[in-house]
Amino acid sequence: MLKSFEQIIEYARNIGPKTIAVAAAEAEDVLTAVDHAHEEGIANAILIGDKEKIEKLMDENNINKASYKIVDEKDKKTACYKAVQLVKTGEASLIMKGFVDTSIILKAILSKETGLKIDGLLSHVGVLKTDKYDRFFIISDSAMNILPTLEDKIDIINNAVKVAHVLENHNPKVAILCPVEKVNKKILSTVHAAELMRMNEEGMIKGCIVAGPLALDNAVSPEAAEHKGIKHPVAGQADILITPSLEAGNILNKAIEYFSNVEKAGVIMGASSPIVLTSRASSVAAKLNSIALAVLISGRTNK
Repeated sequence: MLKSFEQIIEYARNIGPKTIAVAAAEAEDVLTAVDHAHEEGIANAILIGDKEKIEKLMDENNINKASYKIVDEKDKKTACYKAVQLVKTGEASLIMKGFVDTSIILKAILSKETGLKIDGLLSHVGVLKTDKYDRFFIISDSAMNILPTLEDKIDIINNAVKVAHVLENHNPKVAILCPVEKVNKKILSTVHAAELMRMNEEGMIKGCIVAGPLALDNAVSPEAAEHKGIKHPVAGQADILITPSLEAGNILNKAIEYFSNVEKAGVIMGASSPIVLTSRASSVAAKLNSIALAVLISGRTNK
């Protein structure tokens, strides 16, 4: 089981380099992360965006322009569509979001005429490593699905489990997070949690162990689970945290990032290839980790 981003980068290096199509690449942190990935032997990149701005940023950051193909496209929407086409034609293996709104790149990816092949539901999968725990935590969904239905949550779980399997956690423990640990018909997330747990027990959700409803404390803390008398293999030992809504997932993800010492990565799963997607405020390290994770997922799932 992989337990560090250093391992992810090492494994990605053995798979790579994969070619990434970067949509709207005129962003300093994106270019720096891409260049680090290139230096690590993880990825090459095709940079799509405003060529003048891209080259200026490359000069300012001592990035060798000769190492990259630049496609001059000032319109961000068109840049996203061109990135998608590069993946569809096989010229690139992955897409990375640059300096563009998530909604714009998703529209290009989801286009019925020109987009990528979609398998189920797109969902954001965040991978985090804190210094308090000796394992990765996977959080979903903090960026895509606003208020997922029960059926949506099945796909969200499956996408997160695929990432866990890539990280060599072959039977991840999945906690369905809720504000309380008992089913309350007035709190829909608890009803969903109990149903998802039943579906897992009956073999309808595979490759993992699902428990819920669980609150965050008794999902990750053995002491909290014991204190509340919750006995289940997932209680206090969760690897995957499924949040009830985008709001909850987004707040949890960013709270961990800003209130603790954490390394992170983020990808969108559910398309024919993983999509590198982090927030604009994410660090260069987080973007590099995300590239490495996407390369690893692509290498281990698209054979």
